[in-house]
Amino acid sequence: MKISDGFDARRLRPKGQSNWRMRIGAAISAILATAGVLLAMAGVASLIGHPAALGELNASPAGAIVTIVIGLLLLYLGVWFWRRSRRRRRRAGELNMSPHLMKKHD
Repeated sequence: MKISDGFDARRLRPKGQSNWRMRIGAAISAILATAGVLLAMAGVASLIGHPAALGELNASPAGAIVTIVIGLLLLYLGVWFWRRSRRRRRRAGELNMSPHLMKKHD
C-alpha cells in the first residue's frame, strides 16, 4: 500500500497528557490496600489472643471482627481503585482510528 505524502502517523495517537493523576490514584489505592491488609492482620491477631495490636479498639472479639471486616473492605476498595486507574491509564494509549477501518470480527 502506497503511503501518501500527507500521511502523518502521529495523528493516529492522541496527544499525551500527564499521567500524574492516574499515578497518584494508583498510589493512594495501594496505600488503601496495604492499610486493609494490616488492619485485617491486626484483627486476626486479636482473635488469636494478642489484643495489644490496636489497644482498646479490638480488645473484645466483637471489636476484632469489626476490625477484620473494615480491613477486608479497605483491601477490596484499594484493589478495585487500583484496577480502575490501571484500566484508564492503559486506555489512554489506544489509537484514534475510525471504527470502519478496523477489522471485522464476525
